[in-house]
Amino acid sequence: MSFLNYHHLRYFRAVANEGNLTRAASRLRISQSALSIQLRRLEESLGHELFQRENNRLKLTASGRLVLDYAESIFRTGEEMMAMLDRHSPVRPKVLSVGAVATLSRNFQIELLRPFLNQSDLQVVVRSGSLRELLAQLEAHAIDVVLSNLPVKREAHTGWHSHLLGEEPVSLVGRPMKVRRPFRFPDDLRETPVILPGLDSDMRVAFDLVLEQAGIQPVIAAEVDDMAMLRLMARASDALTLVPPVVVRDELREGVLVERHRLPQIKKGFYAITPSRRFPNELVRQLIERRK
Repeated sequence: MSFLNYHHLRYFRAVANEGNLTRAASRLRISQSALSIQLRRLEESLGHELFQRENNRLKLTASGRLVLDYAESIFRTGEEMMAMLDRHSPVRPKVLSVGAVATLSRNFQIELLRPFLNQSDLQVVVRSGSLRELLAQLEAHAIDVVLSNLPVKREAHTGWHSHLLGEEPVSLVGRPMKVRRPFRFPDDLRETPVILPGLDSDMRVAFDLVLEQAGIQPVIAAEVDDMAMLRLMARASDALTLVPPVVVRDELREGVLVERHRLPQIKKGFYAITPSRRFPNELVRQLIERRK
């Protein structure tokens, strides 16, 4: 092989993703015959067949799958290069693009981003969404980092890194009682209603285990996934709410809510999720190291 023609590689990638010459040609805005010629030239250059036809669909051969893996890596690197050059343009301010999982505590986000908010040469962009949506944006270089209350599994094709930014013990909080008496944990939960995170929450799983071991069946007033909604319900209800104190920090300081019992054995983790990149945004490194 004398050299690799990247136009041929781009055409191959489109066909591999579409599985069909006609659709790939339409996407690339070239004729089907021209696309077929370019693919044949790539195969001749590499010395391997890349596709086999199966039920009117082009299926990758073993060599084709190997070439596609390399092609995806090559084009991801190219996209990263263009994104980084665009961000370092002298006519644009520095940008820190953050994706925050919708259920993540707003107080935690503000504390984390506060050092970056008053820098005149820096623009902070925060986008909210589900973890899946934000990871797709992270992979597409639309954002630099995802803030999450859950780590993500590291896989070969994504290379996600979950950086633990900190852990908060969780507490049962509630409005001040007119008649003050010590809260007896866990016995008082036989009668005192509680507002809990949803069943998918690691915090909820740990709490349920503590009560199960104590033989307590709690009175559940509500189940809420969103931390902002947990905060509002804690303010509005006579029930106790299971929540990291950072979520209701202002309410605790003002006396609107009081901490009835802290559970140091249950901790809520906060994570910064980043991809493997050759040239990561320096601002992301600063964000992670400041928190640590």
